[in-house]
Amino acid sequence: MISGILQKLRDGLKQDRVNREVSPILKWLQIVGVSSLGVTALVWGVRELKWLQSGELKVYDQMVRSRPVEATEQRITLVTITEADIAKEKWPLSDSTVNKLLQKIQSYQPRTIGLNIYRPTQKNLGEGIPNTDNIIATCLLSSMGRAEVPPPPNFYIENVGYNDLIPDSENDQIIRRSLLFAQPPDKKCTASFSFAALTAISYLENSGLEVNFIDKKTFSIGKTIFPTLTSNYGSYKNLDASGYQLLLNYHHPDHFAPEVSLTDVLTNKVNPNLFKDKLVIIGTTAASVHSGVYTPYSAAPEQIARMPALMIHAQIASQIISTVLDGKPLIWDWPEWGEFLWVWTWGIVGGTVGWRLRHPLILFITGGIILIALVGICFGLFLLSGWVPLIPPALSLVISGMGVMVYSSYQTQQQTQLIIQQVEKQQEVIAQLDLLLKETAVDSTIVRDRHHHISVIETPEKSTGDFLLGGRYQISKILGSGGFGCTYLANDTHRPGNPTCVVKQLMPARRDTRFLEVARRLFNTEAEILEALGKHQQIPELLAYFEENQEFYLVEQYIPGHTLSEELPPVQDVKSEIAAIKMVKEVLEVLEFVHEHRVIHRDIKPTNIIRSTEDNRLVLIDFGAVKLMQPGSSEQTELATVAIGTRGYAPAEQFAGHPRLSSDIYALGMIGIQAMTGIPPQELHPDPETGNIIWPHHKVSPEFAAILDKMVRYHFSDRYSSAIAVLEDLQKLSQ
Repeated sequence: MISGILQKLRDGLKQDRVNREVSPILKWLQIVGVSSLGVTALVWGVRELKWLQSGELKVYDQMVRSRPVEATEQRITLVTITEADIAKEKWPLSDSTVNKLLQKIQSYQPRTIGLNIYRPTQKNLGEGIPNTDNIIATCLLSSMGRAEVPPPPNFYIENVGYNDLIPDSENDQIIRRSLLFAQPPDKKCTASFSFAALTAISYLENSGLEVNFIDKKTFSIGKTIFPTLTSNYGSYKNLDASGYQLLLNYHHPDHFAPEVSLTDVLTNKVNPNLFKDKLVIIGTTAASVHSGVYTPYSAAPEQIARMPALMIHAQIASQIISTVLDGKPLIWDWPEWGEFLWVWTWGIVGGTVGWRLRHPLILFITGGIILIALVGICFGLFLLSGWVPLIPPALSLVISGMGVMVYSSYQTQQQTQLIIQQVEKQQEVIAQLDLLLKETAVDSTIVRDRHHHISVIETPEKSTGDFLLGGRYQISKILGSGGFGCTYLANDTHRPGNPTCVVKQLMPARRDTRFLEVARRLFNTEAEILEALGKHQQIPELLAYFEENQEFYLVEQYIPGHTLSEELPPVQDVKSEIAAIKMVKEVLEVLEFVHEHRVIHRDIKPTNIIRSTEDNRLVLIDFGAVKLMQPGSSEQTELATVAIGTRGYAPAEQFAGHPRLSSDIYALGMIGIQAMTGIPPQELHPDPETGNIIWPHHKVSPEFAAILDKMVRYHFSDRYSSAIAVLEDLQKLSQ
């Protein structure tokens, strides 16, 4: 009794066994989604350690240099003190020379003058100038190893700005940021505003605009709000963002602002319109006075390595003025969560490409194109003043793509090995089945003499509306039937919407215990193989398989469409050679996948190839190995051996029970001949000497005819050894 209960339990488990293959979307989430998230977390962690910051800043500099040249800044005029000026006037300039210069410039009615020079002694600076309210002087806190320089004693501290600049790091010393305001130190230079910020503010205040500090990290000039840098702004990590800092939005140094020399001003060789109502900034460009500072343009071959500090202060002042008066955007970034999603998105892109394209060369080419697109997107956003990460998403893209490709290739190899193992088991089972069928042939006479019979039962076909097969599949239509099996169109009542599927009923030739045991093993190994092959988009997916009342059932994906037999003559006209080649190539591409797993279809014929109405692709159905448990039909071999195949399409070795991969190529070649000649394979006759099929070649090009001939050679050793070899010759023919 207990054994009977256990047997029923086993039967129930087999009956409910379904394909556990996850859906493509779920599989994508498991492989691509999870792996890309892990890679993104890894890249993000490396980025947080500042290991990528140097590279990211170099990319930032390159984008700064690559931008289109902007129009010249017409609100600023630079008065430069050159090496030639110093040779005439000597350095440091005397107060009288500086005052004379200021008087000349004031006579041209500028809006603001910025004096960006400082000397050890400047006690009489501004002497003799009636109004110095619009003159901004400078002092030096302490910068790059130089000593502090106090402000001019006869200037109000409100008209003095500190001259200090902040390089990014000790490694590159590049000026990318400007420190606009800072807490006054307990030193001689107690200025709160930078020289550049103070000159720009003075210029704007003379236009009626005011500065307001909204909070510790935001200030406004007029209606324009300036959010300042944070410690993780853009590609910066753990930046010292104290004070009020902005990213410098450089003009191209070759097209920045009008320049005149000290000598030209003192000798009246200037156009007064260059000064009227302008911001005039005075400073030295002589390397003997100050060697200059590094900027993003320092790496450009056509630029000098160091830019004069005067130019940096003028760039900062221009940026502030342009933002307020022209609405020029500041360089913006995304919040950290947005940058994380950005990096993850490209990881998903890379993982998806690696998942779909498993060939290293194709992946390399496609990945290169995607990387170029990523660079283009980042640079396009930079042209809109957006600084978004480039190196982290590029790393995420590459690592995810390569990682998923390697993992998928490994999985494919493992799956291939498993299928090959199943095929080997299948061959063992087929050999056992062969012995049983031979025993049946020998013993059948003895059985009849003793009035004893081996049970061979024909099963009546199920009718629409019958009970549920497997407890869930409701028959809706009979697609085909025979004495030992039927194919049904059914509805899966256990899934939402009761989707349509195909149920194939397989009745074993005998029902004795030994035969059923072998048939069951053959059925299970075939089902395992079909599960794996069903991943190909041109092979129906195996949805379930079960045994019920000593009958075996395969439940497969329903492919709406028509069989290839409806496209071949005499139903349709003889195909053109181009159409026939396309048809053969498409089936060969499926066979390439099937044969890669050492699986032989065994029954390739027009009725087992469906033209899908959804995507017009040819779909290969009805693999033949599992049919070996059934008696042969009138179309199939009548030999007392294990063989399957259809007359005209199957070669001799397959009917002899020794099919090979090239047996499928033979069958497809016969379909190609039928497409080109309109003659069914059963009506073609072999050459009595060679056994090769004789068929008319007059409507076929010699090259294609030669390929078809080689596909259908009588002896398997004379045929193409693989689907790939046929595809290569067809490709040459197409070229």
